[in-house]
Amino acid sequence: METVAQVSAALTAVLTTAAESAAWATGLVRRASPVTGPRFVQALVFGWLRQPAATWSDLACTAAQVGAPVSPQALYQRVGEPAARCLQQVLGAAAHAVVRADPVAVPLLARFGAVYVQDSTTIALPDSLAAEWAGCGGRTPQGTAAALKLQVRWELCCGTLSGPELHPGRASDHVGELVDEPGPPGSLHLNDLGYFALERLRAWSGADVYWLTRLRGGTRVVDAAGQDCTRPAYLRAQAQTPFECAVQVGTEAPLPARLLAVPVPPAVAAERRRRLRAEARREGQAPNATRLAWADWTLLLTNVPATRLSLPEALVLLRVRWQIELLFKLWKAQRRLAQWHSTQPWHVLCELYAKLLGLVVQHWLLLVGCWPWPEYSLVRAARALRDQWGILLVALRGAWPLEQAVQEAVVGLSTCRRTARRPRPHTYELLHDPTLPVPFRPRPPARRGRKSSTTSTKRKVA
Repeated sequence: METVAQVSAALTAVLTTAAESAAWATGLVRRASPVTGPRFVQALVFGWLRQPAATWSDLACTAAQVGAPVSPQALYQRVGEPAARCLQQVLGAAAHAVVRADPVAVPLLARFGAVYVQDSTTIALPDSLAAEWAGCGGRTPQGTAAALKLQVRWELCCGTLSGPELHPGRASDHVGELVDEPGPPGSLHLNDLGYFALERLRAWSGADVYWLTRLRGGTRVVDAAGQDCTRPAYLRAQAQTPFECAVQVGTEAPLPARLLAVPVPPAVAAERRRRLRAEARREGQAPNATRLAWADWTLLLTNVPATRLSLPEALVLLRVRWQIELLFKLWKAQRRLAQWHSTQPWHVLCELYAKLLGLVVQHWLLLVGCWPWPEYSLVRAARALRDQWGILLVALRGAWPLEQAVQEAVVGLSTCRRTARRPRPHTYELLHDPTLPVPFRPRPPARRGRKSSTTSTKRKVA
C-alpha cells in the first residue's frame, strides 16, 4: 500500500503539477484552453505508452480521453519547440521523483543497504539537432552529428530508478549528478569499466560504501610483497586456479582492496580474444598484448570483506549488472524509444521525451505489481500493462481515485514470472544459489550491413 501511495503521489506531482507549471513557463500554454499542459503531456505520454507507433489520430483519441477533445491537426500544430521544452522539464521532474518498493526477498542482495547498477545508453538523433544535443561525430557522414546520452541508476533491492539524466552524446560517462553519489553507508555499487575511477572508489571507501568492478588495464595492482598481480607471468603461476589476495591499487595514496581472479574456459577466452582483435581492427590498431593475456581470466577488484562476500558470490553479483542492459533493451526494443516517424527535429524530441516519461511511469507501475517476486519478467509485465493505461487516464481526469486505479492497473502483473530454465539458470536463480553451473554460450558475430534502429520516416497527419 505504501508503494501505491508513492506512485499516486508521483503521478500527480509529475503529470499534473509539474506539467501545468512547465506548460506556462515554456509558452506551450498562453491562455485558457481545453488543451492544458497536463492534458497535453498526458495525451502524448499515454498515447505512446499504449502504442509506440501511434499516429496523430491515435494521440488525439487519447487526448479526448483525458478531457481535451482536439483534432489530429490541432494536436500536430502544438508539437514544436515549446512542447519539447515543456516535456523536457516534466521529464526532469520525473527523474527526481523517488518511488521505492518493499525490498526484494534475495538474501545476497539484502546483505547491503542498497545495490546500485548504473549505465548509460546513447540514442542517435537527426543531424539537424546537433545544436541541441551534440553527437560524437564518426566515420559515417550522417547520423553521428547529434546524439542523446541517458544516464540511469537502478537500485536493485527496492527498485528505485534515478534518472534518466540527459547529456549530449559526446559527454563522458563521468559527467552528471548520479555518477559520484555514494548512497547510504553499507550500499554496494556494481558499475562497468566506463565508470572506473580510483578517486571515486577511494571516496566511496571513505564513506563506508562498497564497490565491485572489473579491473581496468594499466591500473597498478600490487600484493603485500610488492609484486604486480596483473602481469601475465604472475597469473600463469597460479596454475589456472581461482585465487584472491589483498592488494594496493594505484600509485599515489594506494587504495586497499581485494583482487579476485578466476580462470575462464578456453572457449570463453577464445571468444574474448576474437572480440578484442575485431575491436582493434575497427580502430586500425594492434590488439593490446596484456588484454589478450587477461582474456584467460576474470579479474575483479572490490573493497567488500571476504567475510561478507565470497568469490563465487562476487561473480554472481557481476552478472547482476547486466540487468540494466536488459532494461535498456526493453526500452528500445519493446517500447521503440529510439524510433520515430517524423522528419521535424522538434517533433522527434517531443516523441522521445514523451516516451521517456512513459517509461518512467511504466517502471513505477512495475514496482507496485511485480517487484516483490524476484523471478518476475520485465518484458512480460510491461506487455501486460499495455492495455491498462486507460484506467489511469480515467483516474487522472478525476473520475476515479488514483490509488485505486493504480491497484487495478497492476492486478495481473504478479503472474508475469519466469519459469526455471535448465541448463542455463536465470540470474535470480544464481542469486539464491551461486554454486549453480553456468554453461558458456558464445555470442553470435554481428551481421554486417544491419540497419540502425533509429530510423526516421515521415509521419502523415491522419
